[in-house]
Amino acid sequence: MLLQGQRILITGGSRGIGRGAAIECAKHGADIAINASAPSDSVDSLVKEIETLGRKAVVSIGDVADPDSATAFIEAAVKGLGGVDHMVANAGICPFHSFLDMPVEVVKRTVDVNLMGTYYMCQAAANQMVRQGTGGSLIAISSISALVGGEMQSHYTPTKAGQHSLMQSVAIALGKYGIRANSILPGTIATDINKEDLADPAKREYMEGRIPLGRLGKPEDIGKVVVFLASDLAGYMTGAHVLVDGGAFVHLQ
Repeated sequence: MLLQGQRILITGGSRGIGRGAAIECAKHGADIAINASAPSDSVDSLVKEIETLGRKAVVSIGDVADPDSATAFIEAAVKGLGGVDHMVANAGICPFHSFLDMPVEVVKRTVDVNLMGTYYMCQAAANQMVRQGTGGSLIAISSISALVGGEMQSHYTPTKAGQHSLMQSVAIALGKYGIRANSILPGTIATDINKEDLADPAKREYMEGRIPLGRLGKPEDIGKVVVFLASDLAGYMTGAHVLVDGGAFVHLQ
């Protein structure tokens, strides 16, 4: 198993990409700590699934936009798992809205969750890794939207570009501690964020038609790349961004 005995923290872990990453990492031997914004049946079922795979599961409830939640998450992981080896900053929101009448509150909340939440969580995890003295890695779940615009995403795309840029700077800052920092840029993944569009056959066909591999991504597609980046197979990768989009970006060029 690629991640045997590793302790992996995942924000926004109860659904979508976060859930897919948690399950894939557990399959490869990792114990998992999940941050979720609120208790839910989805959180409970994920804990059971991880435990069925023979791994430990810890849950911390809190808003990633609150720096105190990052401290609480690390404390819960240390108490429940014994330490922190990897942080996957996955929590994110994308409330689609037109640019000209975008409410300030929507912009601020999107930045606070997507960018600042990543900052707080990675900073807290990195400090714990430095205290442990055993290295580790930080993985930000950015988006193909870090590289391309979106008419209804003027508030969202800058946060995704910011995550990618943040990992580059953090890679420089933390390399001397043996801590790697990378970002994953998913394409269109079937999750709650886009479920309404995907329910429309015409929109789904349009999305799939722009992807050379001819299908939408699944959360486990991203989870497998998380496993790779957390494992020793990626031991010489830091400051990198990895497109996982079925070829969508090259098709858009």
